[in-house]
Amino acid sequence: MAEIPIAAADRIIRNVTGLRVGVDAAAALVEVLEKKGSQLSIEAGKLSKHARRKTVKADDIKLAAERLGM
Repeated sequence: MAEIPIAAADRIIRNVTGLRVGVDAAAALVEVLEKKGSQLSIEAGKLSKHARRKTVKADDIKLAAERLGM
């Protein structure tokens, strides 16, 4: 089951494009966002562990995104 609500993905697409959004498009965005979010979280977790912390911080997320080319 998706962690990100389809309605949230629908709003993102509508707000950016001003167009109507098919349910399949919103579901596809959720799938992509969750996959990329997982990759980003794994990388941020590695950075946190490298810094000998048990907490992932905003800087870890930002650096991980930069390293992953996001």
